[in-house]
Amino acid sequence: MPQNPAEIWHRVALSKDVGEIEKVLHDDCVFESPVVHTPQRGKAITSQYLAAAGHTLGNDTFRYVGEWHRENSTILEFTAEIDGIKINGIDMISCDDDGLITHFKVMVRPLKAVNMLHQKMGEMLEKMKG
Repeated sequence: MPQNPAEIWHRVALSKDVGEIEKVLHDDCVFESPVVHTPQRGKAITSQYLAAAGHTLGNDTFRYVGEWHRENSTILEFTAEIDGIKINGIDMISCDDDGLITHFKVMVRPLKAVNMLHQKMGEMLEKMKG
């Protein structure tokens, strides 16, 4: 049966909880980051990136401001502000018929925001390891 990835993702978005995020990811999911040039493959690495993003972006300015849906795929537009820098981005999410996310791609603009997120996400991933 067709699934709505937006509903699946909204259940755990910004939870910052790797375990909760893993519950909605397919074992072989692929994550594409705006700051890492190669796709990251697998549930473990994808959940780490998504939890780190929740920690980094999940302040009181974060909002999903638009949604576009097709069968088993969605695009969610978001805005946020960190350290005075306005961030605009989209999450492109696909899932299988069982409701597990198989592909998660993030695109961000402007360049100043991408550079700042690159630094802050790196710092957060290091904190989460330790």
